[in-house]
Amino acid sequence: MRNPFLACAAVVLTAAALAACGSSADGNDPEAAGAQRPAASGPAVPGPSATPASEPATPPTEEPPAPEASAPAATAEGPKTPVDEITPATGTFTKKQKEYLKDRVPKGMDPAAVLQTGQETCDKLRYLVKADRDTAVGAIVTGEIPDAKDAVAGLCTQHQALVDEAAYAYPDGKHSGKKLRPGLYRSASPTTDCSWQIAGAGGKELASGASDTGKSRKITIPDSAVTFTSTGCYAWLPEGAAG
Repeated sequence: MRNPFLACAAVVLTAAALAACGSSADGNDPEAAGAQRPAASGPAVPGPSATPASEPATPPTEEPPAPEASAPAATAEGPKTPVDEITPATGTFTKKQKEYLKDRVPKGMDPAAVLQTGQETCDKLRYLVKADRDTAVGAIVTGEIPDAKDAVAGLCTQHQALVDEAAYAYPDGKHSGKKLRPGLYRSASPTTDCSWQIAGAGGKELASGASDTGKSRKITIPDSAVTFTSTGCYAWLPEGAAG
């Protein structure tokens, strides 16, 4: 289930990107290096065509809109551009940016587009941390912010603690076996239909609960737990890890 904070982040960051359009980067700002994009040219609009009076006008046939182009995947398959050949159209990449782009730029792809994907990941994390830190960690563990681990390691190391905490958290779903780690956990951004169950050997229920308040709850996963199932709670973070 997509978290509403993520939707807000997308709207805010899109608005910021639109506001930046029209201003050209001079290449001196490392964050903006290679970020120039050509203006999109829309299809030509044909003028009205004359229809003979003796023939009825044929109503236009509606066609479904073309799907929006998605951002380039940072892990796209295929041969990659060698790191010493990665250069922006204008300006230069910083050492940190080049390290992030290493083995990430498919042959023939603009490296600035790949870099932008990582920078957008950092922007989302920065927005979410200000709004709600637990939601930021939850967005990483649920995969709603993909590529977070690599983007943080290469472009925004100030968010490394979020990635570290996410490594010990649980998203909604069923978890079992060696993946279970005993301890105290709190729910991050739960919905008003949050429920959980902890079972031991033979499926014996050890603990369960539900909450319709939308407020964070705490649970303990004991050493004897074999499975842990969560629905509508978004994510469970290890208690005591928040800064």
